Amino acid sequence: MVDSQEMVKKVFTTNSARINTNKGDAYYNSLFEKAKSRLAALRKQPALKDIDLMEVVESEGVNRRDFMKWASATTATLMLPPMFTPLVAQATELMNRVPVVWIELQDCAGNSEAILRSATPTVDDLLFDVLSLEYHHTLQAASGHQAEHQLEDAIHTFKGKYLLFVEGAIPKAMNGQYGTIGPGGETFEDNLKRLSKDAAAVVAVGTCATFGGIPAAAPNPTGAVGVMDIVKGKPIINIPACPANPANMVGVVLHYVLTGQIPELDSLLRPKFAFGYRIHDNCERRAHFDAGEYVEEWGDDGAKNNWCLYKMGCKGPMTFNNCSIIRYNEGANWPIGVGRGCIGCSEPDFWDKYAYERPMADANIKAPTGGVEKTVDEFGLGLLTATSIGIGVHAVASAVAGKRTVHSEDEE
Repeated sequence: MVDSQEMVKKVFTTNSARINTNKGDAYYNSLFEKAKSRLAALRKQPALKDIDLMEVVESEGVNRRDFMKWASATTATLMLPPMFTPLVAQATELMNRVPVVWIELQDCAGNSEAILRSATPTVDDLLFDVLSLEYHHTLQAASGHQAEHQLEDAIHTFKGKYLLFVEGAIPKAMNGQYGTIGPGGETFEDNLKRLSKDAAAVVAVGTCATFGGIPAAAPNPTGAVGVMDIVKGKPIINIPACPANPANMVGVVLHYVLTGQIPELDSLLRPKFAFGYRIHDNCERRAHFDAGEYVEEWGDDGAKNNWCLYKMGCKGPMTFNNCSIIRYNEGANWPIGVGRGCIGCSEPDFWDKYAYERPMADANIKAPTGGVEKTVDEFGLGLLTATSIGIGVHAVASAVAGKRTVHSEDEE
């Protein structure tokens, strides 16, 4: 009999995403000059899409001042010093020089929907109007042989220059017959290998494309895997989450436009500017965790007062993502903000490891960076004990002081 806990421990993410936010003046000065040269070279190239960025953003009520505020915030998000803000603004205007081919495989199109379903688009969303999107399964008007012709034309015209965005897992069972594409019935695996061959870099968007996601959940009947299990010998950037945040997609493209290279990655090939943060460390309910104040059941007083959701199965202490910082839906909110614990959707095998309402301490699994190792009840009891000791010490001190006062009065 296979020990399920041992299996979970084996696949648990042990490598952390430590980040260095200050690499020194020499590094940034060199990168600044490189970025200036890169943008100057792009500016000489013809635009692949005849569209003006400022016209697009102003048509949605975003003025130049607001745009520069966004550029400043994006510069900080990319972990670059303020002096890069003008270059980031210039890079956004040159995004139409970098061709993008976007394919969808074994997925729900949730990442594409995350971009499309924006009621009041942010600058991040609007940049996809500027981006030279040469091919996209969901958004294009063409279908059948016309779509195939559009794809072939794109990968040959921009050979070695296009960014390949991949959304969805890749089924390998039954020789890949669980997923085929196009009039010729090409398997998803063969299609991905062929298109990635001449790409400048491959960007896996969403947890299905990065780690297999829900299609790869046990018992994984289709043999679903992520892009990095298929593509070899190419730069790969993983942008997990279900769905991925459009701001992180834009950040990766902007970094590439700005520097001509992929951003710094962690051990799971995730950009550190987006996944170098543990959700637990940037959670608005962290103070309640530290105070031992937890929601015990849905609808109780703790839930009404926004207490920590760890006892209800929140996996924030084990999950690396910036959704607690940049949030979703025009920055309005995120899962924990609406009262639902994190399910660790940006981590490998999240559906099997994390998607249940039970604190990880009860599963006897050590968090990737030490983190929460005691049960929340033990943690709370420790706080209560420390508090009781403090109260006891204060009471004894007060009693001794009182006795001294009485004794002094008797002597007088």
